[in-house]
Amino acid sequence: MSVSRVLVTGASGFVGEAVVYRLLLDRRYTPVAASRGRTRLDGLCQVVPFDLGGAVTITSMMGVEVVVHAAARVHVMNDKAVDALAEFRRINVDGTVRLARSAAAAGVKRFIFISSIKVNGESTEPGKPFDADLKPQPMDPYGISKMEAEIALRDIARETGMEVVIIRPPLVYGPGVKANFLSMMRWLDRGVVLPFGAIGNRRSLVAIGNLVDLLVTCIDHPAAAGQTFLVSDDADMSTTQLLENMANALGKKARLLPLPVWLLKAVASCFGKQGVAQRLCASLQVDISKTRHVLGWVPPVSVEKALRQTADYYRDLKNR
Repeated sequence: MSVSRVLVTGASGFVGEAVVYRLLLDRRYTPVAASRGRTRLDGLCQVVPFDLGGAVTITSMMGVEVVVHAAARVHVMNDKAVDALAEFRRINVDGTVRLARSAAAAGVKRFIFISSIKVNGESTEPGKPFDADLKPQPMDPYGISKMEAEIALRDIARETGMEVVIIRPPLVYGPGVKANFLSMMRWLDRGVVLPFGAIGNRRSLVAIGNLVDLLVTCIDHPAAAGQTFLVSDDADMSTTQLLENMANALGKKARLLPLPVWLLKAVASCFGKQGVAQRLCASLQVDISKTRHVLGWVPPVSVEKALRQTADYYRDLKNR
């Protein structure tokens, strides 16, 4: 499929912005950045106003052949919404449906949806990673909303003929990362003693460079149409290993206290932080063999290089 004009929603966000920058470097594509607010992309490409919670105009998609939908109400710990599921549905399901129907009406050929591994579930058993064709088992409002959006998009694809591609990433890191991963780097940089030195879980992560590379591959790969893919660096680590490797990239030594996992969970439970303990201690592995086989895709960025790039970003941020 020959493609030139690509609309990227959520273009001021971590993933969306990285996709646009990558497209700007690739002469095959002309990116259109759809952003709710101000963006650093102003002056670099066409920028159109976009709010996933509001109306979607077809005119902004005229001439667009592919949509990469990165905008979303993202998962947050300790969500303060009165009805979190309703709010996630309003943005992630209803907003995505409005966007997809407008895209189909405007003649868009392919709609690439950035979903979440949370559609599969929250954790995996040893030796039993998630794969793209397992029955979804989302456990929280964010995961449920992403699953419902996937179902709606497949229905729209059947009705309109617009091709839909679904990508489910695990935790994404790299230059531009915020939230918990950025906090982790701050702790390591400051030499904070962390009680995470004896966690033997296995978790899949994906560097932003690897995720973006897969997304760009899916823009015009003929075998991507109608498929759901999982993505990762294909190099799983324990929480302890991640902290040690990130500290090394920062030029620091991780100060980790080998607190038993059962004690970590007990302390977290006392403070109502069971969800935090789950993310730190449980395993969550993904199998990307389908992605490799169908698309011939392999992660181009090694974990070591991705962590160095993330450390460089952190140092630049700290020195501003």
